[in-house]
Amino acid sequence: MPGKKLILSFVAAVVLVGAVPALAADAEQQRYVDAVEPICKQNKPQEEKLKGAKALVKNGKLDAASMLFSNAAKALKRTRTKLLKVPKPAADGARLTKWLGYVKTEVTLFEAVARKLAKGEATAAQTMVVRLINNAKQANNQVLDYEFDYCRFETSKFV
Repeated sequence: MPGKKLILSFVAAVVLVGAVPALAADAEQQRYVDAVEPICKQNKPQEEKLKGAKALVKNGKLDAASMLFSNAAKALKRTRTKLLKVPKPAADGARLTKWLGYVKTEVTLFEAVARKLAKGEATAAQTMVVRLINNAKQANNQVLDYEFDYCRFETSKFV
């Protein structure tokens, strides 16, 4: 009987030791979320303006739609610069670096959509929007377990 208690105590200790790194990782992840969400929240008003882009394109106001995408690109570029300065949790460094790469691609795609619209190339702009949607999905999937509110890309706003 004492052998069983010893084994159970040992198993319990192993489980606890295994749980400590997971709790630390969760805390580190939460600190990251707490640091980046306010940065992303600052970008949301510019992103919200994209809601009208589809209607502008539909009504032939491509220059106005172009400006919306251009401004969104500039705002997201500033946001990304700030996000790059936030220390990443060691366990997720590679994944967050990949996510920030998707953010960079999103900036590039916003700029491309703006250029296409400025040139009157609505169909080519739509092709870029499709790529933008795909990129946003990949970015969001990269950080699903972070459960971002503001750092999640919501492409439905401008599609």
